[in-house]
Amino acid sequence: MQQPVILIAWLSLMCCSCNNSDEVSRDVFANNMSQYANILDIRYTPNDSVVFPGGFTDAGSWMGFTLPHDESWINGFCGPFSINYRYWMADCAVQVRHAKGSVASENKSYFDKSLPETESSVLPEAFFSDSVCYLPGECYMKSSSADGSVEQRLIFADATTALLTVYSENKMRWAFSAEKWNTNVSLECVDGSIIARHITGEILVITFDDNTSASLLNGDDGRAVNYMASTGKATAETHVALSFLTGGEKIDSVIASNHILLQDVSEAIACHGTRWSGYLGKVLRDDISLEYNRIAVKSLVTLISNWRVARGGLKHDGVVPSHAVGYFVGFWAWDSWRFSAALSRFAPELAKDNIRAMFDYQQPNGMIIDCIFVDTAENNYRDSKPPLVSWAVNEIFEQTRDTAFVVEMFPKLVAYYRWWYQKRDHDGNHQCEYGSTDGTKVAAAWESGMDNAIRFDKAVMIKNCEGAYSMNQESVDLNAYLALENRLLKKFSAIIEVPFEDPYYGDITSQYYFDSVNGFFFDRRLEDKSFIREEGCEAFTPLWTGIATKEQVRQMLDVLTDTTKFSVYIPFPTVAMDNPEYDAHGYWRGAIWLDQTHFAISGLRNYGYKEMADNYTRQVFDRLAGLKGQGAIYENYDASTGQPLEAPHFSWSAAHLLMLFEECVK
Repeated sequence: MQQPVILIAWLSLMCCSCNNSDEVSRDVFANNMSQYANILDIRYTPNDSVVFPGGFTDAGSWMGFTLPHDESWINGFCGPFSINYRYWMADCAVQVRHAKGSVASENKSYFDKSLPETESSVLPEAFFSDSVCYLPGECYMKSSSADGSVEQRLIFADATTALLTVYSENKMRWAFSAEKWNTNVSLECVDGSIIARHITGEILVITFDDNTSASLLNGDDGRAVNYMASTGKATAETHVALSFLTGGEKIDSVIASNHILLQDVSEAIACHGTRWSGYLGKVLRDDISLEYNRIAVKSLVTLISNWRVARGGLKHDGVVPSHAVGYFVGFWAWDSWRFSAALSRFAPELAKDNIRAMFDYQQPNGMIIDCIFVDTAENNYRDSKPPLVSWAVNEIFEQTRDTAFVVEMFPKLVAYYRWWYQKRDHDGNHQCEYGSTDGTKVAAAWESGMDNAIRFDKAVMIKNCEGAYSMNQESVDLNAYLALENRLLKKFSAIIEVPFEDPYYGDITSQYYFDSVNGFFFDRRLEDKSFIREEGCEAFTPLWTGIATKEQVRQMLDVLTDTTKFSVYIPFPTVAMDNPEYDAHGYWRGAIWLDQTHFAISGLRNYGYKEMADNYTRQVFDRLAGLKGQGAIYENYDASTGQPLEAPHFSWSAAHLLMLFEECVK
C-alpha cells in the first residue's frame, strides 16, 4: 500500500485548496496545479438521464464521470458513462459509506432483506457535500455524515482503469455499493470483483483491495440488483479500481492486473502526476497572466478529454471533436490535422497517432476520406476535407525533430496532395475545386468544411471523371492550403533527401483570387472566371498561409478592420456582418469559428501587424462567454455577443485557442 503519510499530505492540501467558492491556494503543489482548479464545471447528477454534458475522462478512456450536484448528491463520482454507446452504466458505480452509520429510511427494507445478519450495520447513511474540485487530470470531493467526513479522489491509471482513493482522518471501516444500475446491466461477482455487463457488450469491472470483501444483493426475483462491499478492518484509506472493457479483454487478466495495482498505488499516482505536470509544463507561460494561462489549460484539458484509444475501426489513438455529443464520437480529417498541430506542443505521440488513424483509410488513389468511426459502416467516403495535414506533420516535426515520422508520412502526403489535382481540377488550370465522389453538392460542401457557406449557395456540380465531381467554382482557401502543403512537402523532401519536384502555384493563386477593385480575396466561377463576391473567412487563408503579398494585405485592412464587417465584438466571423445573408447563429453563415479567427489574427501577425493581432487576441480571450470562468469551450460562438453555440467541449476550438495563446505577446 502507498505510505499513508504521502496521501495524508496530499489530501490535507487538497482540502485547503479545493472548495465550492474556488478560492484556491497558489502554493499547494510545486507546479501550482491548484491554480487551475475548476476551470470547467462538470457537475451533473444523472438521475436516469441519458445526457452526458461533458465530464472527467482521461488517458484515452471510453468512459467518463461527473461530479454530483449538491441538490441531488450522490456520495461518489457519477458514472461511468459509455462515451461510444451513450449510456450511464450506473448513476454511481461506487458510492462510499461508513460501515457504521445511520439508516436511510428509504433503503432500509431493501438492505435489511439483502444483507447477512453479521453485516446489518453496513447500511447507507445521509452524506452531504462539503466541497468538490476538478483539477487537470483528476476529480476530488469531500463529504460528511453524522459519523464523520470522507474524501475521495479519482484519477485514470490508464485508458482502461480509473483509480478511486477513499480517505478519512480517522481509521474506520468502509462500505461500498452502487446507485441505480442501468436496467440493461447484469451483475455477477468473480473473485471478489463486481462484474457489470451491459447488453452492448461493454463491461465494468470493480475491484477492491485485499482488505475488502464483496457480495451481490438479490431482489425479490432472485436476480442480482446491486452489490455490497465492506472493509474487514478499520483503515484511514482504501482504493478501488474501475475498469471499463470495450471488447476482447479477458476479465480474469483485468482482475489480476487490478489486484497488482491496488497492492501499491503509489507508482500509478506518481506516473499520473508526471504525465499531467509534463503536459502543463510544456504549455504554460510565465510571462502572461494567470487568467490567460487558465484558458490554455482549459484548452489542453479539452483536447485530452477528447482523446480516445484505438477501438474497432479506429486503428490508432486519436481525438474526437467532442465527447459530450454522440454524433461527434469519431475522427474527422481536417479536425484531426488541427488537433495534431496543437497536441504536438505537449503530447506529440498522440499527435502522430491522430494522423495515422486517418491515413489507415487512405484510398489507393491517395484520397483521405472525411471521417471514420468505431463502426466502419459509418465511415464517410463521399468527400475529403481541406488539405492541412502537411502543416500538422510539420508542427510535429518542429516540436520533436522526428525525421522518422516525416519519412513514414512523406509518400502518403504526396499521394494525397496529388489527388487534389487529379480529381478536383476540372479545367486543368492548377486551381482546384471542392467536390465529392458521388456527385452531390452536400458532400462537396462537407469537403470544404464550411457546410452551408454563403459562397456555395448557387454552386452546381460538374463531373470531372468517374467517381470525381467538383463544384463549379474554384476556392481560394483550398488553393492557399495546397500552396502551403507544396512548400512543406519541398521542405520534407530536403530533410529526408527524397525528390519532390511538383510545381508551386502559390504565386499564381495569390493573384488569381484577389479582387483589386474590392481589395479582397474571393472564389471564382469556372464558367467565366468571375469573382463570387461574398466577403467571407476563406479570404483569411492567404494571409495565414503566407501567399498574399504585402500590398494585398494592406488593401484588405479596410475590410478586415471595418466594425460593420469583421472587426466586431468577437473578431472575424465567417461572413462579413453586413452581408444580407448574415445569420448570427447560421453555422458557417456568420457564427464565429475559432480556427478562422485564429487564421485571420495569425495572418495579420505574419505581415507585421503584431499589435493589432494581440488586441484581437485579447478580445477573443476576454469576451467569449465562460472562457475565463468555468464554461466549456464550444464549437462556435455568436460574433455579436460571444455567447456559445452548438457543441461544448470542442477540440477544434480548443486547439486554435491554444495556438492563439502561444502566439500572443504579453
